Amino acid sequence: MGSLQIVTTVLAAAITAVAVWLAVRAVLRMVAVVRQGQPDPERFNDKGTRTKTMLTETVGHTRMLRWSVVGAAHWFVMIGFIVLSTLVLEAYFEVVSPTAGLPLIGHWVVFGLVTEIIGVLGTVGILVLIGIRLANRPANPNRRSRFTGSTMWQGYFVEAVVLAVLVFGFVIRGFKVATDHFEYPLWATPVSHAVGAVLPAWEGGISVAALIKICISMTWLIVIALNVTMGVAWHRFSAFPNIFFKRNPGQPGSGLGALRPMMSDGKPLDFEEADPEKDQFGVAQVEQFTWKGLLDFTTCTECGRCQSQCPAWNTGKPLSPKLLVLSLRDHAYAKAPYLLAGGGKDLTGEEKATAAQLAHVDVLALAEADRPLIGGAEEGGIIDPDVLWSCTTCGACVEQCPVDIEHIDHIVDMRRYQVLIESSFPSEAGVMLRNLENKGNPWGAPPNTREDWTKGLDFEVPRVGEVEDFEYLFWVGCAGAFEDRAKKTTRAVATLLHEAGVDFAILGEGETCTGDPARRLGNEFVFQMLAQQNVETLNEAFGDREPAKRKIVATCPHCFNTLGNEYGQVGGHFEVVHHTQLLAHLVATGKLTPVQPIDGGVTYHDPCYLGRHNRVFSPPREVLDSATQGVTEMPRNSERSFCCGAGGARMWMEERIGKRINVDRVEEALSTGAKTIAVGCPFCTTMLSDGVTGKGVAEEVEVIDVATVLLRSVKPEAQSQPEAATTA
Repeated sequence: MGSLQIVTTVLAAAITAVAVWLAVRAVLRMVAVVRQGQPDPERFNDKGTRTKTMLTETVGHTRMLRWSVVGAAHWFVMIGFIVLSTLVLEAYFEVVSPTAGLPLIGHWVVFGLVTEIIGVLGTVGILVLIGIRLANRPANPNRRSRFTGSTMWQGYFVEAVVLAVLVFGFVIRGFKVATDHFEYPLWATPVSHAVGAVLPAWEGGISVAALIKICISMTWLIVIALNVTMGVAWHRFSAFPNIFFKRNPGQPGSGLGALRPMMSDGKPLDFEEADPEKDQFGVAQVEQFTWKGLLDFTTCTECGRCQSQCPAWNTGKPLSPKLLVLSLRDHAYAKAPYLLAGGGKDLTGEEKATAAQLAHVDVLALAEADRPLIGGAEEGGIIDPDVLWSCTTCGACVEQCPVDIEHIDHIVDMRRYQVLIESSFPSEAGVMLRNLENKGNPWGAPPNTREDWTKGLDFEVPRVGEVEDFEYLFWVGCAGAFEDRAKKTTRAVATLLHEAGVDFAILGEGETCTGDPARRLGNEFVFQMLAQQNVETLNEAFGDREPAKRKIVATCPHCFNTLGNEYGQVGGHFEVVHHTQLLAHLVATGKLTPVQPIDGGVTYHDPCYLGRHNRVFSPPREVLDSATQGVTEMPRNSERSFCCGAGGARMWMEERIGKRINVDRVEEALSTGAKTIAVGCPFCTTMLSDGVTGKGVAEEVEVIDVATVLLRSVKPEAQSQPEAATTA
């Protein structure tokens, strides 16, 4: 060992010792913060499926590759980080001796070939990602950036480090080639040999380059250790457990569909026994999120994919799912010294820690602890109320997140506290809640008019209890029973089922709201009340049938989602299909035969709660393809469909900030040139119809349900019949 190698060895050891010590301290702090969250025992079930899903999403990059170029570049960088870590390890041998290499595998030609390929592709990948970040920088006035609000220096720093480490990997190999110490042939490592051809034959260069590579790597580790909220770097470690512990690992769209029940101490809250002074009602403090929630916040990569797809953000609302998560993350870590010292408020608002426990807590942490979770700027709130109430729960954020953050669950948990404990929510929503409690529907319509839509039909609509047997219970829903535009869909579906010879029956006045708008607003109490009432009614209607034969068809995706995904939480287990699924089956089996294609062009709008939340994309299109000359897709469709603006109980709240979401969506639909906008949801029908009217094109463009399109094709002579007497 020469004098140069002594110096490089000592320096490498010193910076590594500092970096490792700081990193261990940072990891322990992060684990301690995450453990401040509430219990969530269901995250530990089915470890086999969880492991498989985690490996599929990380190694397979299944979520990232939906973004093609970005996903491919990121995959090469990720693989480069994992595999080429062995070359960082090898650098520790090279600072000691220029002729040294990685023990055991360092001399294998296959190892040299693989690391060469990965080094080249990783370099290309990181250059692509750097280019994308620069092209999409927030300061660019020509485009709306998904990086707006991200901590840009952190992204630039991480990418620069990755590029530098990759470059110095080739520099080390180049010096080995120049000094004839390289163990791999030209055919396996052409880039390394090319670099070596332009470098001098300086043996000391190997150790110096190895030291620089180690210093770059350890500087990166030191920087992220001093910045525990640096998700753009830490996600490469925390993403693995965050994906492993996702809510529904075996299902596509995990974190979508059903909401989590309201939990207290890791158990679903029983409202019959619940006590606000002993049980947690929603989330009022950051430590009241589950530990998985705190892990979610820690893992956010600040990539902005959620933000780029969010209908609220894209129409000028203050909500960005990314910024909401970052605000909660920064607040959690700023408050952590106070919490870790034993601080915190009990459910009555009293301080749990003694003065002695808090005596040495940093004043900034104490100030952070006094900030309300929900509040305006004048109150120092973490999340502004306008942010909280702008969410349509469309699921675009959850769908796009590459590390499986469950934004909707966190937003609804905060809403639950605001509604149930603070009674703080938009005033218009209060009218809807009162209507649900008093009339059993959000419109406040008389319950005895639920069957008025059947008037004028040329066949009798069977009722449960009046017929001996039925295959499907037709769940009409509140919109389908009371809203004029939705009643046209109800009549069209009933007519088609009758035409196809399907045995179905309705509950009529026995139906009441499923509780979806109340639950997504945050009023879990009203949801539970309505859900239990409906489950009792449905169980009685189906009698002793096994769950697989308890078939329900629903025209509203919100009812479809609630009945099929959430009623199991209150003892109701049913086989629920959307009407487009049943109609597609009836067409495919020849029970319904379209005879006259609808002309003028058709585009289809994917309802959020049918498409993203429940993965029903093909059946509506199959129906439309059979009844038209093909569907002209909007730019944003299927998983990336843009919300109509009505979900999350927004149907009953005024949209006072920014551009109206439904107008944005209608403009996209109109850009296709289609004369018919087909939908599969009564809320979407209302919102898009209003948008079409607002654009002044109601005479040229029609918004109708998929069922109405099919009926016009199956029975051209009776196409106006289901619209007759809708207000009778």
